[in-house]
Amino acid sequence: MVNIIWVALTVIGLVFALFNGTVQEVNEAVFKGAKEAVTIAIGLMSVLVFWLGLMKIAEQSGLLDKFSRMCRPFISRLFPEIPPDHPAMGYILSNLMANFFGLGNAATPLGIKAMEQMKSLNQNRTEASRSMITFLAVNTSSITLIPTTVIAVRMTYDAKSPTDIVGPTILATLISGIFAILIDRYFYYRRKKKG
Repeated sequence: MVNIIWVALTVIGLVFALFNGTVQEVNEAVFKGAKEAVTIAIGLMSVLVFWLGLMKIAEQSGLLDKFSRMCRPFISRLFPEIPPDHPAMGYILSNLMANFFGLGNAATPLGIKAMEQMKSLNQNRTEASRSMITFLAVNTSSITLIPTTVIAVRMTYDAKSPTDIVGPTILATLISGIFAILIDRYFYYRRKKKG
């Protein structure tokens, strides 16, 4: 469906440009956009490789495991139906750690694995479990401490201080994370009250 939408938007844009006589500007925008996309992609790759390397070092040194153990009591309270030693808990913690460091691309496969594990705990039912809904709410709230992707884009466009975004990101993360959990709990208890 998304492919059809993109093709339709492209065709509509080209037809509109033909009628307005702005085909030359569209051509220039296409090539300029392609050039910028490559520049941004290379900039993002370098930052992602750096942070993924740091994550790998943290994992092999045991630092990630220590940090996960430190967060485990809080995460266990957030997901009370998941046994602490279940593989789903490991995937949830890994997903959250990757998101903390702004590595959304690395967090996505871990999130999918966490959902698969939670689905197996839910006896493969089609209805989402409480933990699955909570996990989705927390991930949707975009919990990030270091926004590596945004920093990389700001560096690509020669921002004077690309890391200025860290403070506002932490504030936005706190607000969105707290409200995601509060809203999740509100609807959970409301649904529970209804039966």
